[in-house]
This record gives sequence, structure tokens and C-alpha cells, in this order.
Amino acid sequence: MSMKTAVIGLGIMGRRMVEHMAAHPGFSLVAIWDPDAEACRLAQAFAPHAQVTDTAEAAIAACDLVYLACPPAPRKSYAMAAADAGKSVFLEKPLGVDVQESKALVAHLEACGVPAAVNFTQAAGAALKGVQEAARSGTLGEIMGADIIVTYPAWPRAWQQAADWLRFRSEGGMTREVISHFLFFSQRILGPLSVTWARPSYPSDNRLCEIHMLARLETPDGRPVSVLASVGGAQPDRQELTIKGSSASRRISEFYIDAASDGGPFAEVAERPSDPRAVSLQAQLDDLLLCLDKKPHRLATPQEALEVQILVEQMLAGKG
Repeated sequence: MSMKTAVIGLGIMGRRMVEHMAAHPGFSLVAIWDPDAEACRLAQAFAPHAQVTDTAEAAIAACDLVYLACPPAPRKSYAMAAADAGKSVFLEKPLGVDVQESKALVAHLEACGVPAAVNFTQAAGAALKGVQEAARSGTLGEIMGADIIVTYPAWPRAWQQAADWLRFRSEGGMTREVISHFLFFSQRILGPLSVTWARPSYPSDNRLCEIHMLARLETPDGRPVSVLASVGGAQPDRQELTIKGSSASRRISEFYIDAASDGGPFAEVAERPSDPRAVSLQAQLDDLLLCLDKKPHRLATPQEALEVQILVEQMLAGKG
């Protein structure tokens, strides 16, 4: 039987998930909610049989699984309410912006014993699987570290403009929204990281989020993860993570383009999917069903998301 699902938060990410859940046989969308009536109307076009509820609480009551794509600030209360009601929880990242509140959320989810996962979109993808297999097999040689490079002409990006909160320092910014994905990926390959040095730069309006980030993170044995991120200038979006090995390295661009180098030019190792977003989301949903059945899965656990959040917030605060 398909999982009765509610979606709370119907911005661009929520609507994308509604579209792909509606097309997946494992999920039955029964309720959606957002404070914006137009967002609800746009989302219901993908799931015409889903009820637009009057409140988030009513959406939670109608389902067995709650997907939370709302901004970080209200996410904790909705997740805890869902867990208290025995509902499974699938959360967008970041887990939150206040580390102590997120620690309380993780503990609450564990105490309730409900299936829970966080949507780091590369978790079930082919790129992470391929790099993990290359690392385990020894193809990469000694894993020496990683480089993360993220540059944009503007933030938020054009397709994110409707999510106005993304431009503010309190909840938004590219470190939480993008770099967090690559930190998650790096920890899956290299193991735990800690921030040794970080320098964010902010615009003169102190309400707004960071426009530059330089940081160095390290594994316990000193292998570095270097971060360079910036906003501004006439350039295309650039989103790259390179896992560096002594024999070969792997570079993941745009979240899914997997290329390898043995010292020469990087060459792509797999054919690009015609619709990478659809492939990624369907893989996430397939593994979400495993999580809901309490079977082994590849999705990020709330604890993993908390560990990434701690790194992100330390970077945003600056260190060293």
C-alpha cells in the first residue's frame, strides 16, 4: 500500500516533491498546506486529489508521513508535533539554524521512535554511490581530502526568488542551502569533520546573508576540506566537490555530474540523465520507503544532518 503523505511548505522545493511523490506509486498525497494560497493552488495542480487543509496541524492529522519543506524556523515544531502523533517525518535541510534546538529535535525524534530522514539530495544518488565504491575498492588510493567550490552571480538564484527568506542572515544563505550538501557528501567519504578556520563576509546590510565564505575543515587525522564560495560577478553558477585521492580523484559538479582524473583532465564516468532532478528525487523517494519500513537506507539521518548543521553554523559565525 502507498504511504499516506502530507506536505507542509509549498515553495519551489515543496512543489517539486509534490510533483514527484504524485508520480511515485509508493506515496499517496492526501494533504498539503502552506500559508500562501497561491502556493497551495500551484501545488494542487500536481496532486488534484490532495486536500488543501486549513492548518498545518490538520495536514499532520490526515497522514502517516509528513514531508516538511517549510523554512527552518517553524520546522522543529511541526516535526515534533508529527512525531508526537506517531507520524514518520521527512525534513528538508538544513535541519535548523539553532544548534541547541536541533539537538532537542533529534533527541525527540529518537525518543518517539518514528522513522525520520533529512533530504540531502545526493544521499541516494549515483554520484555518491560511485565515489563510495571507488574509495572502498582502493581505486582512489589514499583519500587525501576534498575541495568545495561554489560561486554564483547572485543569491538567491533566479529560480529561488520567491523564497524571500533565503536572502536573510537569520535562516538563509548559500552555506546552509548548498555547501551543506557537499559537507554531508564529504563526511560520508572522509568521516567526521571539524572547522579549524572560517571567514564569512557579509554585505553592509547586516540583515542579509553571507556573500563570501572561506573555510578549512579537517578530519581527526588532519586531512583538509577546503571551501571557497562567493556571490557576484558575471559568471555561471558553479557547484563543485572534488574528493582527492593519491591515485585518482572524483569531481562532482552540479550535484550529479561525476568525473574522474588520474592526473589528467577530468572525464565523466557516466552518461548524464536526461532529467537529473527527476532521477535524484525518485532515488530519494525509493530510499525513503526503505526508511519508513525501518530497513537499511542511504538517506541522511537526523543525527547526520545535525552534525552538518553544527559545521555550517560554526562557519557562519567565523573561526580563527
